[in-house]
Amino acid sequence: MTIVPTQEKAVSSARAWPGYRTIWRWHFYAGLIAIPFVLWLATTGAIYLFRPQIEAWLDRPYNHLDITGARASAAAQVSAALKAVNGSNLHFYQLPTTSQSAAQIIVGRGADEFRVYVHPQSAGVMRVVNENSRPMTVIFHLHGELLMGDRGSMIVELAASWAIVMIATGFFLWWPRDTKGLGGILYPRLRKGQRVFWRDLHAVTGIWVSALALFLLLTGLPWASYWGKYLEAMRSLTHTTGNPDWTSGSAAEAAARLARDPMGMPGMDMHGGVDRAARVFAGIDKIVAAVTPLRLAWPVLVAPPLVSGGLWTARSDAQNRTLRTSLQLDSAGAIVRREDFGQQQWVDRWVETGVAAHEGQLFGLANQLLGLFTAVCLVALSISALVLWWRRRPAKVLGAPVYLAREKPLSYSFWLVFVVFCIYLPLLGSSILAVKAIETLVLCRIPATRKWLGLAST
Repeated sequence: MTIVPTQEKAVSSARAWPGYRTIWRWHFYAGLIAIPFVLWLATTGAIYLFRPQIEAWLDRPYNHLDITGARASAAAQVSAALKAVNGSNLHFYQLPTTSQSAAQIIVGRGADEFRVYVHPQSAGVMRVVNENSRPMTVIFHLHGELLMGDRGSMIVELAASWAIVMIATGFFLWWPRDTKGLGGILYPRLRKGQRVFWRDLHAVTGIWVSALALFLLLTGLPWASYWGKYLEAMRSLTHTTGNPDWTSGSAAEAAARLARDPMGMPGMDMHGGVDRAARVFAGIDKIVAAVTPLRLAWPVLVAPPLVSGGLWTARSDAQNRTLRTSLQLDSAGAIVRREDFGQQQWVDRWVETGVAAHEGQLFGLANQLLGLFTAVCLVALSISALVLWWRRRPAKVLGAPVYLAREKPLSYSFWLVFVVFCIYLPLLGSSILAVKAIETLVLCRIPATRKWLGLAST
């Protein structure tokens, strides 16, 4: 019988954080889950960064019109738009971009919205397009929902959560240990062969982009259908009033569109006529005349009252949300209430600033280029990870670091951080529990699968 000294017993029973190999396993499997989505999000996100330039290019036929005579009234333009989309209601009248631009009028029919381009002089309809069919709207839904609605939003949120784990564990693996010089830490070593090059490219790219990538992942969460409910709870706990200036998922977006239908102020139908619509929305001319000189950040949207005799609203819908202003006006065009960004409560200001930076619109072209740099680095990081895995993988196994029995129990501080992490990212916590249950109850009990995945034996 071997007697273990008291001091050695204390060391062996001491609690500790996970070791290098355990973190490496977490990093490997987090990457396995997240990398396909990281490539997808980086590509679609890089396109969406340049939404203002792309939409300006797409709308160029409607922003350089030859206008020489008197202009049609805003009410006449609205009438033409409502007639073009049978059974619709006015949602927004967008102030023209320039004096040579067509009027853009957003009308709603059920959960659908249509953008109607109306010639400002003749009030002739030039184009009608479903808002969901606009190229940048499609990219937005591809990016955040995979065109699968709230179900896709949950998949993206789950992938983003695992991407955060991938970055956090990657930082731990990158941390210098007994190294000399900065080669392989802050810059790649180019003369030590392909294996070192790909390793350095992965590690160095990861450390340079990790903070930016974490910022983009975290600021993208408010749009997620599931995590968005967390944000609603935070707004409630902080007594934040008013409706948030963003939607979480397609279902919430559709509900917001339905809520824009003015009650008691119907649009055009097959038995209606231009005169009826003109009578209903005749007051828009006074509102447009009052709002235009204020030079709110473009685009500026004017919306009718939601109830008969209610207030009109006008708001800036700028992607740089720190520039947004919201107005309420009476039927004569007098401003009843004005709210600028600085007057919003801190939760909304915090979220909207992050959203503006996420979309590349907080500080102009530099913000777009920084976002593009991050997207390119994420693609390089993902590709280098795949190359490293392919070159190093052993035959007939997946190539995950092989499980080694843990000698020390995990520390209470680690469990505290782990629990907080999973509470902040609930889908991550749920998926970890599900994966652990499947691993313990199924995968570890199948010898061939256990060997292929490098799992512990039961």
